[in-house]
Amino acid sequence: MLDKTQEDLCDQNTTDFSDLNALILNCSLKPNPQGSHTDKLLGVVEAIMLRNKVSVERVRVADHDVAPGVYPDMTEHGAAKDDWPELWKKVDAADILILGTPIWLGEKSSICQRVIERLYAHSGQTNDKGQYIFYGKVGGCIVTGNEDGIKHVAMGVLYSLQHVGYTIPPQADAGWIGEAGPGASYGDEVEGSDIPAGMDNDFTRRNTTFATWNMMHFARMLKDTGGIPAHGNSKDLWNEGHRFDAPNPEYR
Repeated sequence: MLDKTQEDLCDQNTTDFSDLNALILNCSLKPNPQGSHTDKLLGVVEAIMLRNKVSVERVRVADHDVAPGVYPDMTEHGAAKDDWPELWKKVDAADILILGTPIWLGEKSSICQRVIERLYAHSGQTNDKGQYIFYGKVGGCIVTGNEDGIKHVAMGVLYSLQHVGYTIPPQADAGWIGEAGPGASYGDEVEGSDIPAGMDNDFTRRNTTFATWNMMHFARMLKDTGGIPAHGNSKDLWNEGHRFDAPNPEYR
């Protein structure tokens, strides 16, 4: 699963990540036990984290009945069933959230968009500092497909995560695409080669490695400093009774 450089980096690491918790949500359109190309690339992320003693759980969202909507529990708003409240417990407990998605018609999967909308359902909740609930947590994404659009998809996913409060490290995305049009997807067997499609792609392996380590490093820093300082970003200052105070003329 890991190449020599990735193995060496894990062997040489001196940072303790053992108290970190990562949740990987695979937003493939395929439920288990169908194979998922996105799952194969996410496996590299998981392998690096596990080698560094991060607690990791990988969930195939298609295996769950996540109702559409922007409320924490859609059964309170007309849905017959909603598995999101159970998934939310995992999201809430995670220091790191990684969204994995295939590309369809140049966009993230519909399941990935639904997850983002359900994350948004909690965007008004706050932590014990009065900050929005995702402050102090780290987000990233992994993208696969056989058409152009890795950066476009990552742009939308990472914007959404930071907008609700996740901290996005530098280079927190990675992906792989094959040739445009029908063809092999990540991890498929390639005729005449012993190496599955994409697994020997240096650009993808490097960026996946960078993204994973950056997410771990930022989660470590945030946990060690008690999260993001609350000065100037606490919702408690902007409660319902807040009124506009005219600025001091000296500072106009």
